[in-house]
Amino acid sequence: MTQPRTPTHRPVLPTETLAHLAPRPGETWVDCTLGGAGHAVAIAEAIGPTGRLIALDQDETMIAIARPRLADLPATIVNANFDQLTEVLNNLGIAAVDGVLADLGFSSDQMDDPARGFSFQHDGPLDMRLDPAAGTTAADLVNTLGEAALADLIFEFGEERHSRKIARKIVERRKTKPFATTADFADVVKHSVPWGPDTRRIHPATRTFQALRIAVNDELGALDRLLATLPKVVRPGGRAGIISFHSLEDRRVKLAFRDRPEWDPITKKPVEATDAEAAANPRARSAKLRVARRTE
Repeated sequence: MTQPRTPTHRPVLPTETLAHLAPRPGETWVDCTLGGAGHAVAIAEAIGPTGRLIALDQDETMIAIARPRLADLPATIVNANFDQLTEVLNNLGIAAVDGVLADLGFSSDQMDDPARGFSFQHDGPLDMRLDPAAGTTAADLVNTLGEAALADLIFEFGEERHSRKIARKIVERRKTKPFATTADFADVVKHSVPWGPDTRRIHPATRTFQALRIAVNDELGALDRLLATLPKVVRPGGRAGIISFHSLEDRRVKLAFRDRPEWDPITKKPVEATDAEAAANPRARSAKLRVARRTE
């Protein structure tokens, strides 16, 4: 029998997240993005044996990795996306919870697996699906979308100012050979972007890969649906925390917690990683935590 893998992912902002969310013994919490269970274990230990944690993840591979870490803790694991939160709680007979956490970042176990196709640092199939059973892959998009639609997607979701040049090169290349691998696609994008300060700081394909990943998984749509659901499932006095990793996500969370009357922001500004954490865990560098309390 194959032994479950040990997760390599390190949760971001673990101390700050626990401090601002302040889960207490006996409470009911939801970890919307189980991943390697780093945050989930901390919350489950804080609420203790009289509490209850519901942990969601749409990636069955991550559930298999995380499950052993929660085996002796008061946790219920559900294979679902966080935009299905209301349905999950209804199925469990839970009307409201004391707190919700969603870490919108991808696990290192996902990013570093070449077979998943999330990263140009490891050559693999151009896939990017969080749910491997879902339909559309990144290869499907880059091989079928029209040039204008591709440019709009890369600009909107990647905030890439060279989106039209990149889309033009993609369409030109796919006429002779469809895209199938991350390395091949990243190489074409790299040679579509003029050399400059940005290309010295980050890989030229970074924003385009982000855009494709967001589109494949409908990440912003799912976040919008979660933000609309949270006030309905978090009881008055409860807390909600969301960790985002780019401005498209953070802007949505900021406006929801600031402008909606159901929320009283606990963090007036986003909480970011310390220099020490960013040095030890580079994926924490762009993490931003926002926490709000459900109003009475």
